Formats: sequence, C-alpha cells, structure tokens
Amino acid sequence: MASRDQFQRFIFEHSQVRGAWVQLGDSFCQITGQAPYPASVRQLLGESLVASVLLSSTLKFQGTVSLQAAGEGALSTLMSECSHDRYIRGLARFDEHAVSGDSLHELLGQGRMAITITPDQGQRYQGVVPRESDTLAGCLEEYFERSEQLATSLFLFANEGSAAGLLLQRLPGHTEEDDDLWNRVNHLARTVKPEELLNLDSETLLHRLFNEETVRLFDAEPVAFRCSCSRERTLAALEGIGKEECYSILDEQGSINMDCQFCHANYRFDRNDIDHLFTGHTLH
Repeated sequence: MASRDQFQRFIFEHSQVRGAWVQLGDSFCQITGQAPYPASVRQLLGESLVASVLLSSTLKFQGTVSLQAAGEGALSTLMSECSHDRYIRGLARFDEHAVSGDSLHELLGQGRMAITITPDQGQRYQGVVPRESDTLAGCLEEYFERSEQLATSLFLFANEGSAAGLLLQRLPGHTEEDDDLWNRVNHLARTVKPEELLNLDSETLLHRLFNEETVRLFDAEPVAFRCSCSRERTLAALEGIGKEECYSILDEQGSINMDCQFCHANYRFDRNDIDHLFTGHTLH
C-alpha cells in the first residue's frame, strides 16, 4: 500500500520532459470532512486539490497557487490552494437539492475558472482557464497550452477516501528526440487506471508505466492540510469591509463573529478590537 499524502517530482533523463506525482489521503479526508459533500462534488474537489499540488510544482518562488471556479450550476464555488511547501486547503459550495450530474459542466454550468499565483513577495498573477473541456484535467491542459505554451498532460482521480494525480510536461528547448519521447510517454500514461494511481506507490507506478525509459525520481515531499487563516488576516478582512459597516454590525449584534470557510475556526471581535483596528486606540 502506498504512503499517503506525498508529492514527488521526476524527470526523464537527458530530455526536456518532466513530471510530478501526488497522492492525498488524510489531508483529503480532513478537507472534505468539513462539509457533507455529495459524491460528485467530493470527487471534483479532490481532483482540484490534486491539481493545485501538481501546479505548485511549477512555482519557482515561495507563495501559493490556487484554482478557483465560480459557476451558475449546482456547484457555485470550487476552490483549492497549495503552497510551495505543500500545505493544501480547499472548499466547494453547492446546492444539495440541485446536484444531479457528475461532469464538470453539469456541476458548474456556465462560469469562470482561473489560476491565481500569489508570491509571498511580489505581485499576484491570475490567468483565466478555458472551459471548453468537460473535465478539469482537460481545461488545465488547455490553459498550459494557451497561456504557458507548454504541452501538458494531467491525470486526476478521486474517490471517497483518497485522491491522486500525475502531470507530464514538455519544457521549452525540446528536441526531435524529446518529441518522440513525449509521444511515447503520453501514450503509456493514458493506460493508467484510477485504482493504480490511487493505490500504487510512485516507484511501482512509474516503473509499470515507463519501464523502458530512464526515469529519475526526486525525494518525496509530505503534503498536509493546513489553513492559512489567522486573527490578523480576519481583521484585515474587516478593515476591507469598512469602518461604517463594522460599527453597524457591532451596534446590532454587540460583537463581530467570523468563521473561516476552510477550517471553521471562529474569530470574535468586540468594540475594543474594532476601535483599535480603525483608530489605533482602545477604550476600556
């Protein structure tokens, strides 16, 4: 049985073709345990979490990459995020009475999808993900082709208790030999079965798929659920709401209570907290 909650990069030696592999177990269950997700929503959320980890393999700096979708169907919001050090979080908002289909289009309907890259230092970047494919993997492959000019193949699977994925990418500067290799490994990767990706360890899986190629597998990295919410970030959100609105809530309710959407942590702020936020002074 494979170790859960791990991420690994790999390369095909002496080529411009690289890959990444991830399996999620406990972290996936912690995230999906936050709400009573229907099976189809849980599966799509799992695929998006896997995708965010695989996308994080392309980061060349400290920060986060997130995948966000807003739809007009039964699934109104889908969001997953992974940091450079492989901490993940995610959520989905849905109308339980309207969930009927399983595909991306059936769940989201018309809507928008984007990838947001947020460096710890520097400017945030957001790219729009095309919605022409009816699978999340297909949409992301099209994004890389159009926005990054990188040939990319993604394989994303999730079931009730785990999620897993595989990414293959052909880098710039590829040769004719790299093109031949790319065609071969893609043909082989398309034979992967969901149960193989969900249950086999990386070495066994990659050997089974690419045993005639020379693959170098880098050290495994742990993946874990961790929410980045904090009292300070929540105060910053209140500052964004504005002084007038905050005092209006205080007058009506006596305090401001905010719950994190990702981990359900509760933050309570009284009048002293809000006075200090907007004036730098507290009244006792």
